[in-house]
Amino acid sequence: MSLKMKKRRVTVVVPETRIGRVKTKAMRTADQVRPIASTAREVASHRIEDARVWAAPRLDRAAQSVEEQIAPKVSAFLTQAAEVIDPSPSIRRRGGRARWSTIALLAGFAACAVGIVIYRNNARQWADSMKDTSADASRWSGERAEEPARGMNETGATADEASRRMY
Repeated sequence: MSLKMKKRRVTVVVPETRIGRVKTKAMRTADQVRPIASTAREVASHRIEDARVWAAPRLDRAAQSVEEQIAPKVSAFLTQAAEVIDPSPSIRRRGGRARWSTIALLAGFAACAVGIVIYRNNARQWADSMKDTSADASRWSGERAEEPARGMNETGATADEASRRMY
């Protein structure tokens, strides 16, 4: 590049055509419509809020109506339909299994009751034997209490001497 080169200035000439005129008119119309559009948006948002306030209690009442009146009827209908088309054996054919399971359950209850009765009887006998043992123990402790009071044991030594010999 040479230093003498000058920058060229390009001028754009826009011919006054139909496209240019339409573009200019569209921009002017857009400037006029903007405020109207913003107020329309505000009005629409208020109307939507009013519609929601109106519809909410009605939807709630409809939901309660479906839950209390229609749903039980539909549920009963579906239950009946399921029983009609169920291929599993009926209760009359399953009677043998039901009887055996009931008998086993009753036998288990009877065995449990017998076990409780036996446990209570053994507990009473154990308590009675402990009373006898404690009476014997108190009698033995009374006899042993008298021996040290005498000062000597069967060998003729005092209790202190007997304990020294043991250790």
